[in-house]
Parts: sequence; C-alpha cells; structure tokens
Amino acid sequence: MDGKERLIRELIKSPESEWLEFKHNNYNPEDIGRNISALANGATLKGRSHAYVVWGIGDNRDLVGTEFDHRTAKQGNEDILNWLTRLLSDNARYEFHAVSFDQKRFVVLEIEGAVFSPVTFKKAEYVRVGSSTKSLNDVPELKDKLWKRLHGVRFEEIYAKSNLSAEDALKLLSHATYFDVKEEPVPTRAEGILYYFEEEGIMRKQEDGRYSITNLGAILFAKHMSSFPGISRKALRVVQYGGKGKTDLIRDYEFEGGYIAVFDEAIRYINALLPTREVIESAMRRTVSAYPPLAIREAVANALIHQDFSITGTGPMVEVFSDRVEVSNPGTPMVEIERVIDSPPRSRNERLASLMRKLRVCEELGTGWDKMASECEKNMLPAPRMVRYEESTKVVLFPHTPYKDMPPEDRVYACYVHACLKHVFNEQMNNASLRVRFGLDESSTSAISRLISETGKRGLIKPYNSDKAGRYMRYVPFWA
Repeated sequence: MDGKERLIRELIKSPESEWLEFKHNNYNPEDIGRNISALANGATLKGRSHAYVVWGIGDNRDLVGTEFDHRTAKQGNEDILNWLTRLLSDNARYEFHAVSFDQKRFVVLEIEGAVFSPVTFKKAEYVRVGSSTKSLNDVPELKDKLWKRLHGVRFEEIYAKSNLSAEDALKLLSHATYFDVKEEPVPTRAEGILYYFEEEGIMRKQEDGRYSITNLGAILFAKHMSSFPGISRKALRVVQYGGKGKTDLIRDYEFEGGYIAVFDEAIRYINALLPTREVIESAMRRTVSAYPPLAIREAVANALIHQDFSITGTGPMVEVFSDRVEVSNPGTPMVEIERVIDSPPRSRNERLASLMRKLRVCEELGTGWDKMASECEKNMLPAPRMVRYEESTKVVLFPHTPYKDMPPEDRVYACYVHACLKHVFNEQMNNASLRVRFGLDESSTSAISRLISETGKRGLIKPYNSDKAGRYMRYVPFWA
C-alpha cells in the first residue's frame, strides 16, 4: 500500500477538526487559501506537526474520488498554485499530492503547522474552531493560546523537509559522519541508522510511514544545505581580506554541508589562512599560529550554537583580516557581555548544543568563552572582544601585540578579563599575576599598578583585601 493511500485510510477514521478537513469536489481557491491558514494555525494549537485536507471523501467517509486537480486548477487566468504562493504568508509550507487507488483519484493537501508567527491568507489570520473556519481575531482566547504555542516552538524540531522515503532521506544526510564522530561502526541496514536518527531527533516518522528531516538534522548533517530551502542561508561562510578593511577581498568560501559534517574541515581551512609567528623555547625556534587553534575552534563553535535561527537571510561567518579575526552570528548574546565568563550557561538552541557536545564538536556548556579567553592569556594575546549589534553578535580575536603597542582600552579590558579568569579558578589577580599575563618583568611593576588603578576607576575591578597595600593587594571583578 502506497504511503499516501495508507495516510488517507488512517485520516478517514478521524472526525474533521482543527487540523483535518474532508472534501469531495469543492475546490474554491478562496476556501483553500483560508483553510491553509486555518489548518496550519490549528495544527500548532493542537501540538501537531501537520494538518490535512483530503479531496475525494464523501459525507459518510466513503472513498468516492474527486475531479479536483491542483495541477490544472486556476483562479481567474492564474494557476492556483502560483496564486496561493502569492497570497499566503512566507511561513506557509504546504504540498499537494495526487493519489490513485481502487480506480479512483484523490488529492491530499499536506500543511505544516505554523512556526514563529500565524500563517496568513491575504494578510488575514484564520483558525479552525471545530470544523468551522473563523478569523483568528474573532476568537481572542485562541489567538493568545496560539502565540504562546508559537513562542514555545523550537527551531530544531521544525521539519526542514518532509514526505521522504527512508532511502531518499538518508541520501540527503551525511549519516556516516554521525557514526564516525561517535567512533562506532555504521549499521549495515537502513533500519539501524533510522533508529539512531529518530532517537536523536534528526528525523521523524510521519503518519503515512514516510520520513521528515528536522532542522536539527539538516543543520548538522546535510550533505548540501541548499537541499533545504529553510536553512540554506545558514551555511558557514569564511572570508579572507588582504588588509585591515573589506576592500581587498582575497577569497570567499561557503561550506555546503551541515555543521558537524564540515566542522573539522572548516577549522583546518580557517587555520590555514591565519598568519604564523616564530617563538623561541629552550633555545629552539618554533613556528606557531598567530591565533591559538583552541580559541578559533571555540569561537566558531559558539557562533554556530548560539545563533538565532529566526533571523533569516544571514548566517554564521568568519572574517580573516590582516590584524584580527572576526566571528559573527545572527542573534544577540543571551548573557551580559561583562558577565560572559562567569554567567550560568544559556543557549537558545538547547538540542543543537546538546548534540554538538555529545558528538564532541564543542566543550561543555558554558566553558567555551572561558577557554577562549584563557588560551589568549596563555599566548599573551589581547583579550578576545565580544561586540553586540542590534541583531547579531561578533567575537574579535587579535594576534600577539607587545604591551607597549597595545591601545589603552585593550590593556584595561585585558586586565578585567584576567581578574575574571582568576576569580573563576577561586584565585585573585595581583600585580605579579598581571605582569606574567602580559609577559613583563618586575621592572614594569609601576606601569601595571597604574593599569590596575585605571581599571578600578572604570568600575571593572575592586580590591579583595583592602588592608594590604601596593603590590600585595589582590583584586576581583566588580561583580564578585
């Protein structure tokens, strides 16, 4: 039995409702448009992923067949499919299916539940009340409930692609990567792969036995993000410039695959673009990257995990300049920038973050920024900066800069970050620890004392032991 035939036979066992309607031959385009809006909103209200309209069903749930053909139907001189696309809101996602069995023809309209905002038709919102279609404004209690539901919808659980056979679904995903990262053998049968992917929320089995790939699955394991229109702009992009500005573009590369599928390759690619410097250890010269590899890895992982997927048209990006690396993502930070080192971990994409940690792509939740800042300190680099914009966040990493050449603002910020890191490890900053952080000897004691004094005047640090004086004083962040 075909999957859609099985679906029809299951659906006719249910009464018409907020997510289900049956028709014989009635295919008035205006009704179809209103019903897509109403059923999409109704499905979300009822906690269902899909809603359905089935043509070819009689009054007694008889399988009578239909004359309706969505491929040839028109509204005026315009094809109905184009007409609906033009008048429905952008978040309306639906698909018509022609089904034939028992020498009869049926049409199934499969509608995904509304996400982020109600689905509208001609800029009006509709909802199903029982088996009736009403303006959402006429039932304010349902409107309030719908918005509460919409605010609770997680991006990771929304379907990126539906109505796939198991074989076609697996072809779209780098499923071998999942088992490679886990260091486990790939199951020899598709059923074994599907079991793991359903358990992880990467795929879901539909009522008709076919499969949907969730946004979580697509964003992490897609072979080509372009195969999933809803996330195609979320691919990781790496841009290199020849100077300190954006006028001299050298290369612009976009990684086509899902984040886990391409993560290690992307990190290698970024590191290959970075300048190197020579250091002397035990009288031996050694070439190292101008940026700590762990700091780069954490900055990129954080950008992928903490981005706001509801902001469309943009995605995570790494920009390599001659004097810095900028890693940006859509969405503002969920914690105060000044408290990023000590704040309890928060993420707007919990399932994505959890799976990336489980597959060892990133560190434990909340430790990424600590490790990034700590690596910069160990390598005597300026402290990494986090910059908040209206709808995005940018992390800026800098190469080694001698203390004497470091701008005053960067010195003050590095002093504050050093105090934060010390506090996290239940220690306190003092003159000596800050000199070590900048690679300075005891002759710089007075200069470091002035820096500590300036940082204190700006309200970023405070004394830990006021009874001590001069170089014996210790300091903690202002919030400690």
